[in-house]
Amino acid sequence: MTMATVRRISECFVKPLHDLSQEAKQPIYFSPFELLFLNANYSQKGLLFAKPTPTENQDFSISTFLDDLRGSLSATLDHFYPLAARLATRKQENPPSYVVYIDPENCQGVKFVHATVDATVEDIIASKDVHILVHSFFDLNNAINHDGHTLPLLSIQVTELTDGIFIGGSVNHLLADGTSFWHFMATWSEIFRSNERDGYSISRPPIFKKWVLEGSDPIINLPYTHEEQFIERFESPKVRERFFHFSSASVAKLKARANAECNTNKISSLQAVSAFIWKCVTRVRRQPNKSETICRLVVSNRSRVNPPMTENYFGNPIQSVSATTTVEELMVHGLGWAALKLHEAIKSHDDTAVKKLVESWLRNPIVYKLSGLFHPNLVHFGSSPRFDMYGCEFGLGKALAARSGFVNKADGKMTMYPGREGGGSMDVEVCLLPVYMMELERDEEFICALESN
Repeated sequence: MTMATVRRISECFVKPLHDLSQEAKQPIYFSPFELLFLNANYSQKGLLFAKPTPTENQDFSISTFLDDLRGSLSATLDHFYPLAARLATRKQENPPSYVVYIDPENCQGVKFVHATVDATVEDIIASKDVHILVHSFFDLNNAINHDGHTLPLLSIQVTELTDGIFIGGSVNHLLADGTSFWHFMATWSEIFRSNERDGYSISRPPIFKKWVLEGSDPIINLPYTHEEQFIERFESPKVRERFFHFSSASVAKLKARANAECNTNKISSLQAVSAFIWKCVTRVRRQPNKSETICRLVVSNRSRVNPPMTENYFGNPIQSVSATTTVEELMVHGLGWAALKLHEAIKSHDDTAVKKLVESWLRNPIVYKLSGLFHPNLVHFGSSPRFDMYGCEFGLGKALAARSGFVNKADGKMTMYPGREGGGSMDVEVCLLPVYMMELERDEEFICALESN
């Protein structure tokens, strides 16, 4: 196809259906987990649907659909009202103090964009690499979380294809991790399908009360007086982005192989697949044997702290765990050895470890700069195949594919998705420098695992 262009038709701001209560207007302060990431880009995830044909639904109208989306979004924001707010900061010169929080009273709304493109669903799905158009299916492509002082904390872009509809969300990563974003999307879809807007009682109300380390102040003073002291806008090298599908059978085989090699049954499917990709990517990078290689996984702390947070905790309570070894060690040992290292790293990230990390940060609070987080031989796994992405249907039936935007990508960044067919299958969006992607595409062990069924 000739290169199409995404054209913006309209944009507006959607506010909660009802005025906020006095309680809901109170500032919401961030936890240590979240303040670390003021420099990170917004998180971008979305779903590609088939547009109903006249045979399936002769009454379908894109204008009516958009009206229903906006109406149900407004009703959803009654429950997820912080997404319609903006960030605010209190500054103090002496001693230096920079307090960032959500100001629900500044309720300017969620941005809602309608766009069109002369492209088909097949153009997007059949593309070997992630189609370049997908990046234009999301708004706020250059925003970092700190920009939420002036930019919307959530922007929804609905892009109409010739025979499809893509619903993409760009959410400020201080507010929401993957668990919280897909909680919001599921609730929005639930309200959309209910056809009830006023006073609808949702199945999973979000919890906005922030986790606070016992004995610490819920209001965190960062040791700055101006954003220029910590803001960094990082541009990572251009990478190729490609999806690889692991069927339920191939996942099961990798899990069984990893456990058998270690004479155990405690290695999970996710750990086995992650370890397999770590080994394959490290092999194709051809780094020196004595050089260090790192596998990093993002984990939610909801169930790791004691007492645990509810799964309905709305925020970004994530940290990362890592397994580190040399290229030589990783290559001479089997899949089970690598998977067990990941299992042990995750298992050791318990209540004590989480609170120790938080205590350490509170003694010297800093904001991460993304340029310092990357390593030439890093494999970094984000998102999760456990998220119920395909449960969000918006009256269009099951999505045909899930995709992400171009932000927060770098060489070695892996994004995990559930396979559309379920059953434990997984899709992995692999981001690598072009030379490494070319090698991975012809790596015999990697390709054989994908073809396993």
